[in-house]
Amino acid sequence: MIIIPYHIGDVVKMKKLHPCGSDRWIITRTGIDFGLKCLGCGRQVMIPRVKFEKAVKAILEKVPQGE
Repeated sequence: MIIIPYHIGDVVKMKKLHPCGSDRWIITRTGIDFGLKCLGCGRQVMIPRVKFEKAVKAILEKVPQGE
């Protein structure tokens, strides 16, 4: 299994639409649970890492990481 690194501030596209109609979310917290904020309506949710990794379709914007 390949582990993809996710960082706070990354914008991801999810497989299912949020009830507001948006499928774009910004990551606000990482770890065993992920914090996400909907870019359509601003709703914030927490979901387990396993569920998050299954639901992500693509990373749309990556935050530049300092070296």
